[in-house]
Amino acid sequence: MGLTRRPPHPQALRLLLLLLWLSRSLSLDLIPYEPQITARDLEGKVTATTFCLEQPRCVFDERALANDTIWLVVAFNNASRDFQNPLTSATIPTSPQLLTDGYYMTLPLSLDQLPCEGLAGGSGGVRVLRVGNDFGCYQKSYCNAPLPSQGPYRVKFLLMDASGPPKAETKWSNPIYLHQGKAPDTIDTWPGRRSGSMIVIASILSALAGLLLLAFLAASTMRFSSLWWPEEAPEQLRIGSFMGKRYMTHHIPPSEAATLPVGCDPSLDPLPSLSP
Repeated sequence: MGLTRRPPHPQALRLLLLLLWLSRSLSLDLIPYEPQITARDLEGKVTATTFCLEQPRCVFDERALANDTIWLVVAFNNASRDFQNPLTSATIPTSPQLLTDGYYMTLPLSLDQLPCEGLAGGSGGVRVLRVGNDFGCYQKSYCNAPLPSQGPYRVKFLLMDASGPPKAETKWSNPIYLHQGKAPDTIDTWPGRRSGSMIVIASILSALAGLLLLAFLAASTMRFSSLWWPEEAPEQLRIGSFMGKRYMTHHIPPSEAATLPVGCDPSLDPLPSLSP
């Protein structure tokens, strides 16, 4: 009569996995490195959905092999204490689990993507890691999706072997808060909320705009007045005087024409004024 082997009890299986995880965790190297927001002067290093971390260069060089992978663990501040390092690559939490479990892993990097010599001014590529930067990766396995809320979040780096088990980890970062936008109906637009300098600048700009408007109106008035009021008539066209040519009339005998002053052209001599 053969003996039947009973399947292991579920609680015993959980206990075995817990002991295995504890043994792996106790042998895990803790690196005294704390991830932090980059100190570089960058625009938008913290936004409403992303934040920029310093790259962990020269952090895992003594422990990592060519086939190892460096992961970033992102967790809500209150869920970071419950995070358990995955034992295999199949149990790595993905980005949708942030809303259910409170944590996930993303941005897998190899050691050659974080060259230590890049810190000395070489062509080391990108110097920061922007968490939540990929807006179109929802169908990928390890999505770097935009973060869903203000947080706060905490992050750490985890070095995993090619076969899956973790080899080393860093400390958790300090809580990271994202920017939070305001609803349009909550923004106070009353002028009394403005600072004194803003009021002075607004007054100066208003005065300059008024002066420019007055100058424009004055120039337009002078321009149109010249069209309605013609300039003063020339002297010879005024009423009371008349300029013309003197012609020899037929009733003056030729003998009298010879008595005119020498040097005067009778045809150009002006006629007497017609004014009284």
